[in-house]
Amino acid sequence: METNIKSKAFEELAGAAAGLMNPAIEAWKAAGRKVVGYFCSHVPVEVMTAAGVLPFRMRGTGSTGTELADASFSSINCSFPKHTFNQALRGEFDFLDGLICISSCDHVRRIYDNWKQQLSTPYLTVMSLPKKNGQAQVDWYYEEINILRAGLGEFLGVEITDDRLRGAIQQVNETRRLQRQMYELRKRDRPPISGAEALAVMVAGNSLPRERYNDLLRTLLADLENTPGRSGYRARLMIVGSELDDPEYLQVIEDQGGLVVTDSICFGTRTMWVDCSETEPDPVRALARYYIQERPACPRMNGAQPARAKFVQDMVKEFAVDGVVGERMLFCDFWCAEHYMNKADLKEAGIPFIQIDREYILSGKGQLQTRIQAFLETMGR
Repeated sequence: METNIKSKAFEELAGAAAGLMNPAIEAWKAAGRKVVGYFCSHVPVEVMTAAGVLPFRMRGTGSTGTELADASFSSINCSFPKHTFNQALRGEFDFLDGLICISSCDHVRRIYDNWKQQLSTPYLTVMSLPKKNGQAQVDWYYEEINILRAGLGEFLGVEITDDRLRGAIQQVNETRRLQRQMYELRKRDRPPISGAEALAVMVAGNSLPRERYNDLLRTLLADLENTPGRSGYRARLMIVGSELDDPEYLQVIEDQGGLVVTDSICFGTRTMWVDCSETEPDPVRALARYYIQERPACPRMNGAQPARAKFVQDMVKEFAVDGVVGERMLFCDFWCAEHYMNKADLKEAGIPFIQIDREYILSGKGQLQTRIQAFLETMGR
């Protein structure tokens, strides 16, 4: 990734985002410590952090095909689980000591079945995620988190106490606060960091030890204060969608003159825009309420669309956004319906919107460039 940021911290963060394995994971494993993978940002990373393992958010970075995974999925499956599982079959995830799957969607849920049948990871479990965000669903997820807490603790031979959970919540909240400080810099007329660079920083946080990542964020924030702001862009854009972990996708958009200044994606604001309570007496209750009710919702949660629409429009105002790009993975049912409603809501609010469907790995660059150019022109940009 080309960058104007002169920062050793950014170099390390961008390097961690560019691949699955990184030197920090190698050092962690060499010290005899364990790494546990997980799918979906609804999985409570605080439980893994409290258990003393390194949480690794699953992605298919570096995948070039799905030739090994195709036999395990249908032709109308989202390509994210295909590429991720293909990487697993190629041995790219052999460094994992465990894996936590979740019923976030039918496509990702199927990974658990195939993983269980074809791979031998020491610890493998699946969490049941509610489809609504009422009190009954908070109570449901409270039990799910306790099941995870007990199972992971038994596997590791560790008691995941309330005190350890409270410490983990504080540590992860510190990450969220530092990430929000980075986003604050993107509100400037001349932001010192681009959308592609910011996404690389966010992705890196899902594969680095928490203390190391927080230290790098603090250094990066200081370095950004001395980084020249970006000017000459044609429009300030917001990206809204699902699983997006490839900074190059945003780089293509920004190369056409659109600067991505904020987002509503599950590697972005939905993971850090609010904190988990540090004062709730029962930390598991705090986590259940946070992951089901308090953080910005995704279309997985039925009945929360008005709140999601408000969140997007609030971000448009807060970051002075000129237009919204809705990205959707092909065959994603949730985001197909969501963007249909987004288009209507944003049109009513007078906010330009474009929906772009994509595969997991970046392809059809020329088409993406053309559509973004046309979008900017229709905005008078």
